[in-house]
Amino acid sequence: MQLQFLEIDWFNLSITIELADFPSDRDRQIIDELLNSWFLLGKLGGFNAENLQVQDAGVDISYLDYESSQWDNSMMSVMHNMAEVEYEGKTAKCWFDLGTADAISLDVLLNCLRQVDKDYIAIEKVIIGGS
Repeated sequence: MQLQFLEIDWFNLSITIELADFPSDRDRQIIDELLNSWFLLGKLGGFNAENLQVQDAGVDISYLDYESSQWDNSMMSVMHNMAEVEYEGKTAKCWFDLGTADAISLDVLLNCLRQVDKDYIAIEKVIIGGS
């Protein structure tokens, strides 16, 4: 799976997924559910890099002293909008307004797409940005 980043506009971002074959109904369902789930996590503020206490704690998180007050001390980090996934030939494309979500959101999406490529659907290329 190749990755290409074009010009990035956080409030007007296209994500294009070029598949190796024409997508079946099952393939479309997987892609739709992945993008919808990713967006829902973003809409609910899940991609807030200011509060990564568990990640920052390291490997041993047993008895972690999690500071709930840090939620109130970080800027809201939410995605705003998502269009329907459009399919044309072997390509799936979707538009997003990522709002104030942090860049970790794209890392999470790309990790998921890599796993989809390995286990379910052959993905030739993912293009982030552009129009």
